[in-house]
Amino acid sequence: MRLQNILSCKPLFFGLMLLLLASCTAGDAQFTQETPAGFWYGLWHGIISVISLVIQLFSDNFSVYEINNTGGWYDFGFLIGVICIWGGCSRISCKSAADRKRDKEYDELGKKVETKVMRKLKEWAEDEEKTADNDDWDEIGDKVEKKLKRKIREWAEKD
Repeated sequence: MRLQNILSCKPLFFGLMLLLLASCTAGDAQFTQETPAGFWYGLWHGIISVISLVIQLFSDNFSVYEINNTGGWYDFGFLIGVICIWGGCSRISCKSAADRKRDKEYDELGKKVETKVMRKLKEWAEDEEKTADNDDWDEIGDKVEKKLKRKIREWAEKD
């Protein structure tokens, strides 16, 4: 019950979180030429860069990047912070030679299985055609088709 009371104050909670995150933004008066922002402030400013960008759109008192910084270390921290938030290169997939070889082997295996299954289905259909009349074959074909569709749908929904 207490959690519901807390969650009912979402606008207040959101405002407090925004204020907390913006309290150490870039462009703060605490950074001067004598006391520049270093690596850790760069990291923090990179992490809150999205929020700083939104605030900067509505106010001239904020900036996304601190001008009074130590140089390379601040830049490095800022870059790491931005990468942590924006995801960096997480969508790039690196496949090793072993992975590519395994994929090729699975493709070849799949083709062999498909060929064998198709051959067996054809043989089965020819045998059934010889022994059964066409009405029975149509009924069997419909049942097989429905079952295959159901199994493929179940298989596809697992992933």
